[in-house]
Amino acid sequence: MTDVMQTENSIQPVDIATMRQTIGQLLPPDAKPAGISEVETLTNLLRGHMQLIIPEIEQAAGKLPTDDVPRYCALACIGEARAKLRTAAGHGPHRAVAYARKLARSLAALCDHYEALTGVEMCLACDQPIRDRADSVAYGQVSASGGATSAGHIHTRCAHTGRRR
Repeated sequence: MTDVMQTENSIQPVDIATMRQTIGQLLPPDAKPAGISEVETLTNLLRGHMQLIIPEIEQAAGKLPTDDVPRYCALACIGEARAKLRTAAGHGPHRAVAYARKLARSLAALCDHYEALTGVEMCLACDQPIRDRADSVAYGQVSASGGATSAGHIHTRCAHTGRRR
């Protein structure tokens, strides 16, 4: 909890990397949790992550004008996330996995809104926040079709490493 506590002098971002790591255990098409107990554990983690990030997004969105589109979208996403948190998984392992994946997709959207509203940029190589822009380099990977598949920044120390999966 102290990782997300804020003081007047320094604001510590929520742990987006850990949240995205949890999401990654459910969302790839080939991801198959080992059993119902793992699904329950992941579901509880996702719910906890959502409960931590929602107030942070609300606070960031509250600083924007009421007619601001990113504010509106973030608050709509929070409404959807809260609706998912109020529902139950249902009976059976297939419904439990489906519910966990819904939570994971919702948390992924919340993470995106958090990053957009707070200006937190994550390193594309190590999935950790870039706190000092001077300690990063621009990064853009180009696909075979010519479009950028991921663009952003990476830590200088990560420039010669590959992206962790």
